[in-house]
Amino acid sequence: MHIGIDIRNIGKKRTGDEVVFFNLVKHLALIDSINEYSLFTDITDTTILHSIVVKLGVELKNNFKIISLPCSNKFVWNFWTLPKYLRRNPVDIYQTQYITPFFVPKKVKIITIIHDISFNFFPRLIKLLDLIFLKIFIPISLKRAEKILTVSQFTRDEIINYYHIPNEKIDFFYNSISDNFSKLATDQEMALAEKKYNLPEKFIFYIGTMQLRKNLFFLIEAFAKIKNRLPGVKLVLAGNKGAHNYDSQIDMVIKKYSLKNEVIFPGFIDEQDKSAVFRKAQLFCFPSLYEGFGIPLLEAMSQEVPVLASDIPSLREVAEKGALFFNPKQVADLSEKIYNIYNDENLRNALRQSGRDRLRFFSWETAAEKILNIYNNLIKK
Repeated sequence: MHIGIDIRNIGKKRTGDEVVFFNLVKHLALIDSINEYSLFTDITDTTILHSIVVKLGVELKNNFKIISLPCSNKFVWNFWTLPKYLRRNPVDIYQTQYITPFFVPKKVKIITIIHDISFNFFPRLIKLLDLIFLKIFIPISLKRAEKILTVSQFTRDEIINYYHIPNEKIDFFYNSISDNFSKLATDQEMALAEKKYNLPEKFIFYIGTMQLRKNLFFLIEAFAKIKNRLPGVKLVLAGNKGAHNYDSQIDMVIKKYSLKNEVIFPGFIDEQDKSAVFRKAQLFCFPSLYEGFGIPLLEAMSQEVPVLASDIPSLREVAEKGALFFNPKQVADLSEKIYNIYNDENLRNALRQSGRDRLRFFSWETAAEKILNIYNNLIKK
């Protein structure tokens, strides 16, 4: 069996998407020495390509190879560059995310991973051109795909209900944490991270994109109402503040409450530093209004950091008893629960223990085994 996988996100600091594809490929390489894999990317820099090969652990794997197909436009790559290659060099299965390629031979069975369909519920978060593109091509892609995969039961149900997809065509696997979260960060690693990212001594932590559905202005407002009762505590928001979908309300609420020196933006946190930054935090807060999964919840649990999450179905599914939940539309509820976690040692210890217990449920190896099973069943079918 010859499997092609779209790995364009790997090496591009794409947060969740990159983490998922990186770990799936890495663990497929660990469990499968029989099938042939072609890993497709648009990266041409040989230094970056070599780094990807080494990090994936496929440097000495004869059944894994990276194929670089240069193209400056991601849409042209998907609709022309890649299909042109696959018509000449077909694979048995091609796995991508969201938009499936056009003009690919019918004998190539396509799997697409849909992380979430937030664009249907929060359309103003996306550039108009991207929204039009998704609205047109996602339904076509779901129809073309032989199998649709999601990252939670919640997202599976959302896709079935919204797009009327047959139950048997769609399945889900759970995400997990990267290997660098497999142990607690050391004091030395935390000290280096503190210096590198200019972190305060005590802080509430968030990491991810800064678009509107992440509800960060709400978190800042809740923090503003409680900060005088938590002396010395700062709010650290990690992510790309310069991204095109940055929520401008963040700056407005910081200005409103004069929090310029209380809210810290360290920027993008390198993957190798993330566990140390999590470990330094006294509390991790994830105030999102909509998620497909929520890997940062598991990352915080791995570093024994109490987790406070918005009470939405997907985060309930992921964390269960491993987090304390708040109403993402009631500022007072979030403020109160931040204060309670900081001042109740028994609550903090209970959240740490329940987080450790919940974390055992997730494994990239399990996810890779499930996907390999899906490959085999598609070929048999």
